[in-house]
Amino acid sequence: MRDVATAAGVSPMTVSYTYSQPDRVSAEAAEKVRDAARRLGYPGPHPGARSLRRGRAGSLGVVLGERLSYAFDDPQAARFLAGVSDVCAAEGVGLTLVPISGAPTDAQRVAQAAVDGFVVWTTSDDDPVLAAVTATGLPAVIHAGPQRPGLPMIGIDDRAAATAIGRTAFAGAHRPLVLGFPLDRDRARRLLTGDQVGEVRLPVTRRRWEGFRDAWTAAGESPDALRLAVCPVNHIAEGERFTLDLLRGDDPPDAIAAMSDELALGALRAAAAAGRTVPGDLAVTGWDDSAAAAPAGLTTVAQSLREQGAHCARVALGRSTVAAARHEWRVVLRATHDSR
Repeated sequence: MRDVATAAGVSPMTVSYTYSQPDRVSAEAAEKVRDAARRLGYPGPHPGARSLRRGRAGSLGVVLGERLSYAFDDPQAARFLAGVSDVCAAEGVGLTLVPISGAPTDAQRVAQAAVDGFVVWTTSDDDPVLAAVTATGLPAVIHAGPQRPGLPMIGIDDRAAATAIGRTAFAGAHRPLVLGFPLDRDRARRLLTGDQVGEVRLPVTRRRWEGFRDAWTAAGESPDALRLAVCPVNHIAEGERFTLDLLRGDDPPDAIAAMSDELALGALRAAAAAGRTVPGDLAVTGWDDSAAAAPAGLTTVAQSLREQGAHCARVALGRSTVAAARHEWRVVLRATHDSR
């Protein structure tokens, strides 16, 4: 900056103001500075140095707990991030995605992120990045769990919602099945009976499974008779593959409660491929009330991940006085369940 000031015939402060507070510099002086900077190859103050002087980075970090492409591949994550980005755009703040690979360097990546706060997308109970986020001392909020002391959590009551949609999905069923999310960070594909499920380390999976089980056992049925098909990814193709395998097996389900609309839509595709009628042969319910749910006639749980993402962003940026909240949800009845 001193070299530019000398070449332009102005003071170093004028050079600084040209880049940081241009309204304090005359048009003539500013043009001299920019001309000298071009001749000297000076690009302007480094953004990192500028953020140090201001005491803020001007960006909000989102910790995914997943590979980076997950933000674009998973429809639920995409809707949530859209809500976060809405707030960032309105506040003039950048958005920094902090992907987690499961490597020892994850905590270091969180610690070195140049952000003013963190939003943590739902992760597992044993995820070490939670401690890394807390250790930064920056404002942070967790979406849908796990709960951590001192960190607000925003989401819906997944267990209550699962109980409500489960009563609808399992009405009159004899061979019910939950088409679900992974149990832990291993993301293994499994088919389990109720007595085989064991520890579930992902809070959203755990609470939804508990709610579905509550709905089934409240009708006097054995918890062991409710099966859980664990899908490694939340994708229509995975829901279709797993459901088709089950429908062609020795004990095909007559009711499927899916933990997402994507998995439910895959189940509907599988039913069509297997020649099963819905809801006559197979009742199907979803979760989220996505754009594709209504055209498919899918009975589902409606929630707004976009609103939840926006709320998380406002809390992490200090723009909301409501530090933790349970968002609204409702069951939307359509044609894919037996209403008798």
